[in-house]
Amino acid sequence: MPKTTDRISSLGFGCMRFPTTAEGKIDRPQAMEMLTYAYKHGVNYFDTAYPYHNGESELVVGEFLQTIDRSKVLIATKLPCWLIKTPEDMDKYLNEQLSKLQTGYIDYYLLHALNHKTWAALKKMKVLKFLEKARADGRIRHIGFSFHDAYPVFRKIVMSYDWDFCQIMLNYLDTHYQAGKRGFEIAAERKMGIIAMEPLRGGKLVSPIPPGIEALWSKSSQQMSPVQRAVRWVWNLPDATVLLSGMSTLAQLKENIKYADAFSANELTPADLKLYQRVRREYIKRIPILCSECRYCLPCPQKVAIPSVMGVYNEAVMFDDKERHAKEYKWFVPEESRAGKCIQCGVCLAKCPQKIDIPNQMIKIADYFGE
Repeated sequence: MPKTTDRISSLGFGCMRFPTTAEGKIDRPQAMEMLTYAYKHGVNYFDTAYPYHNGESELVVGEFLQTIDRSKVLIATKLPCWLIKTPEDMDKYLNEQLSKLQTGYIDYYLLHALNHKTWAALKKMKVLKFLEKARADGRIRHIGFSFHDAYPVFRKIVMSYDWDFCQIMLNYLDTHYQAGKRGFEIAAERKMGIIAMEPLRGGKLVSPIPPGIEALWSKSSQQMSPVQRAVRWVWNLPDATVLLSGMSTLAQLKENIKYADAFSANELTPADLKLYQRVRREYIKRIPILCSECRYCLPCPQKVAIPSVMGVYNEAVMFDDKERHAKEYKWFVPEESRAGKCIQCGVCLAKCPQKIDIPNQMIKIADYFGE
């Protein structure tokens, strides 16, 4: 890990997708078995966060820490930025996290899911001063952030402070999305550690695979599973410090450890990389609405969440998975903000730089999702 003396496993254990019981609680015996197996097989980076599993994840990681040599693992957790209303809240949440984790210090402390709004609010509350104080008094060792916004916002944040590390979405499809490859490169230039999250795009790069995409992969001289193809692309990047994987079963953990042992940086040939590029382009060609998510169409007079609505629809078509994305549509887009609430007023038309016929697309999307 650059800027530190830490030796860190190339596979990190993401503690957001622990196995759960029928009641929705973490299955603690299974989770402990997985954490212990990972520890015994070389994984030393464990990433959790305040909201994971409704606050239960940090508690389980804390119980795990009592069973091992704490000095041999690196624990990452995150300040819940959206909950910070006063400067005093920062200390309150950090101290609560230390208590839940049953540890005196957190190795890698992140500002969670930074975007332009939370970054602006936290700066006003002197968040960097808080982080430096927490590092000076020994409660945290290294300072970083995770990110979910556009590249210009990422660049502004990166250039504003001498961060130790960052956590960004990194996979072979999203090279021009969120921080993207450009963000990865400027972080590497600044010698930041780079934690790669969503290497499988939340599982969307592994199941199901549209027939046209599978036909391209079949041209490879090395036949691999979708999981192997996805993680190998990330591990091929020499500046990708850790690939973070959220695993729900012991079998998934064992599979990822096997691949971490097998793959190294700079292994892919120019022909391999060209095939990844062809696959990426094929996925992009499948996007039905070329929305850049600039959000210029907002606010909608009817409060329709236009970019979010089109984003879920685009992914449903791109990944050929209507069933999964219909569920995401209901989970992530409030009923009052869905496509069916559009009244065809046309206010958005003049605002859209892509000249998308938004009202007609809302009709199509509402029909697609059965509104």
